[in-house]
Amino acid sequence: MSRPGVCPEANAAGFVLAGGQSTRMGADKALIQLDGQALVVRALNTVREAGLTASIAGARSSLTNYAPVIEDCGQGPLSGICAALASSSAQYAVFLPVDLPLLPASLLMFLLRHAQVTGAAVTVPSVNGFAQTFPAVVDRASLGTLQSSLTEGDGGCFTAFRAAAVQLDMPFSVVAVELLAQCGQVNHPDSLPASLWFLNVNTPQDLERAQTLLETRHQVS
Repeated sequence: MSRPGVCPEANAAGFVLAGGQSTRMGADKALIQLDGQALVVRALNTVREAGLTASIAGARSSLTNYAPVIEDCGQGPLSGICAALASSSAQYAVFLPVDLPLLPASLLMFLLRHAQVTGAAVTVPSVNGFAQTFPAVVDRASLGTLQSSLTEGDGGCFTAFRAAAVQLDMPFSVVAVELLAQCGQVNHPDSLPASLWFLNVNTPQDLERAQTLLETRHQVS
């Protein structure tokens, strides 16, 4: 019998990070609509399309109607990551923030496969030469170091990820998304170029831009 929340073939679980304060948006980002769907629904669908059952880590509003919610201590995304890892028995956890609605499921799938092959403590993408904090695939062995980073408050998620890799003497893997797109390893259902996948929807202006991008692509197709 497979464990709840775990993809048995990949020994991985998917989590949507939805515990942000949404101060610049002026409303809970998880419930903001983009292209007719709440951002939390889009994120959960992306995780599920990657072959993972999806849970929500942290939440400002009641989101239990959308997926199981794992409560955290409300100290930002790192607290959600630690709570999610602690709740799961899977070796790998795939994290997608609710405010990255243009990321395709194929990228999550590739990052997970890459983590499995390389044995990395943490696997993240890069775009335009810059490593991104999310989406991230995290080996559960990183939990202890991540919890220490959270307790000590000595940096954000990216710093904590690197510290975990060093502590465990495991790789910290950064994968160039443009190269994956060029060779057809990953693709976007709306044919958006890789440079746009990482549009972070933090403000009403960001939301408007994301909506325009999707409408333009729909008209082209």
